[in-house]
Order: sequence, then C-alpha cells, then structure tokens
Amino acid sequence: MSGFFKKLFGFKPAEEQPAIEVPVAVEAEAEIVVAVEPEPEIAIMAKAAEVILPEPEPESDPDPAPAAAPQAKTGWIGRLRQGLSKSSSVLSSGITGIFSKRKLDKATLEELEELLLKADLGLDMADRITKAVGQGRYDREIDPEEVKAILASEIAKVLKPVEVPFAFGGQKPFVVLVVGVNGAGKTTTIGKLGAIARREGLSVMLAACDTFRAAAIEQLTVWGGRIGAEVMSRPQGADSAGLAFDALKQAKETATDILLIDTAGRLQNKADLMAELDKIIRVLRKQDATAPHAVLLVLDATTGQNAILQAEVFSKVAGVTGIIMTKLDGTARGGILVSLSERFGLPVHAIGVGESVDDLQPFDADAFARAIAGL
Repeated sequence: MSGFFKKLFGFKPAEEQPAIEVPVAVEAEAEIVVAVEPEPEIAIMAKAAEVILPEPEPESDPDPAPAAAPQAKTGWIGRLRQGLSKSSSVLSSGITGIFSKRKLDKATLEELEELLLKADLGLDMADRITKAVGQGRYDREIDPEEVKAILASEIAKVLKPVEVPFAFGGQKPFVVLVVGVNGAGKTTTIGKLGAIARREGLSVMLAACDTFRAAAIEQLTVWGGRIGAEVMSRPQGADSAGLAFDALKQAKETATDILLIDTAGRLQNKADLMAELDKIIRVLRKQDATAPHAVLLVLDATTGQNAILQAEVFSKVAGVTGIIMTKLDGTARGGILVSLSERFGLPVHAIGVGESVDDLQPFDADAFARAIAGL
C-alpha cells in the first residue's frame, strides 16, 4: 500500500485493487486529511503529496475563476506558511511595530494584548502570552523575534494536547458522521476521504443525508461516481434518519469498510437541527450500539468567532469526537483554532490551507504555531 492512506490507515487490503481513474481536479470547498496509528486500527494520517483528486464544481459559484498557472510543488511546511500568511503577517508586522526600538512597559503589553485579541487567539491566550513576554523584561528593549518565539511557544503548549491523528477503528463498516454548517466543506471533505480510501483498496459508501439541499445530494453523487463509491440518496426533503438507517443496513450486508454520512448544517433553527441529528444517531444505534464511531466537525476558519458557537451546538447535539478546520488560508484570524482548542479541548485531526488535496494535512501543533507566529 502506498500514498496517503498507507500512513493514514495502516490498512493492508487482501489484494491489490484496480486503480481509480479520475479527471483533473477542479476547485471546491475545502480540504482535508487525517492521520493515525498502528494495527489493528485502520489509520488516517497523511502525506497527500502523491494524491491528486478531482473535486465537484462549487455549489454557489457558476463562473469559476480561470485555472492558475502551474506552480512548483513545495513541501507541507512551505504550504502551511503560505496558507497562514494572512494571519502571520498581521501578527508579525504588529509585533515588529510594537517592539521595534521601544522599551517594554505597560503600554506596549496592552498593545500586544489587543493585537492578539484581533487575531482571535482568545482572552486567556492573549493574557498568558503578554505575561510571558513581560516576565523579567520590563524597562528594556526586546527583539520582535524574541516576542514571536514566545508567541509560538505559548500557542504550541495549547495545541499540542489536541494534535490527535484520526484513526479508523476495526469496526466494519466504520461509520463516520460528518457535521458542520453549510459551506464549511463537509461534502468535499467526505468526497476526498472517500477518494483516498478507494485508492488504497477500501470499499466506501457515501450517504447523502443532507436531504434539505438538492445541491448537496448532487455533489455527493458526483463524488461517488468519480471515486467508484456507492452513494445512498433519496429525493430532496426525504427523511434523513431513514436514509442513514438504510445506508448502514446496506453497508453491513455488502461488507463495506467505511460508511461516510453527510448531514444538514443549518443553524437558523437549532431545535430542528438537534432533532434531526439526534434521530440519525438513534436509528444508527438500533443496528450498531457503537455507531457512529466518529463524529467529525468541519469548521470554516473564515467564520472567526462564529466557529465557537458551531462547536458548542454540534458538540451538544452530536457528541463531536474531532475537528477538521478548513480555509485557514482565507482569513487573518487563524488564531481561532487556538481559541477553540483552549475552550473545548477537542482533537484537531487535520487542517486545510489551500484548495488542493496537498493542502489538507494532519494537524501539526508545532508547525502551526511557528507558521502563525511568522517564524
């Protein structure tokens, strides 16, 4: 076994499966990757550099931008720095402006704290960083690079405990419920996970349980056709819980390895959302008391502090087991991941800092902390 899921899954199929041919990739919502560990678990870790996957057309962009000129491939750390450049440039230039040729005093620390809050690092994190910077340094000049190093160190302390590779366990089918608001990248994430699994010889079923939106059903159906995965769907407006029940039943009958379930993500009426997700989980457990085996929350970093509300709601409703954060390259507030991690302590499995599969990688706390600090 080779490629992305060789590390992600640690899974060795009984026999080599035929390669799946897929057309050239097009733009889509978000990226993802995952990571994992040893046997007997099927792991999802990543080195997506070898995998190039196609993506469905964006749901809301009928006129996609022209294809960009080919660029030389860079390593993940380089792409991470580039992806987080909006966040790191704000912090880096701000720190340089505050500390260049100035002695450290109360005013400079207040300016630093304000800068950190604007980056969505959160009040507790901002307070800890300013205290660390001020310790033993009052009334003397401090190199901005020293401040950045302290910033990276404090961020890494918060993120290291939530740096958790995502692992598919030994259950068959292994049921993954994917939740999140519309537009965060759920369907694309499901499609890419399924595509990578198929390339590594695993059988996959996709369940289009976001029956509220016809576009979501169509997008998942496109993914299924491209990667050779069975798609269970119903007409728009159908009962999503009944669909989930039928999908699990069929996955068991056909000895499918992985069942990936898409769900609706509207928060306008939280009561309806809660009732729907709760019903899906209840009907799954009628067939398998341990299902779903993983509940992945896909968050769009560009939503900033709204991601906190999303994490609260979905954790309460669905029992989120881990986070995948997308679109970190589209915001100057990448610190929201730090704030989320400090508040909820949920495992962060993977992050996306671009639109290609290579830009979705297992979460690395140290690399993220140094990149966002501009080191």
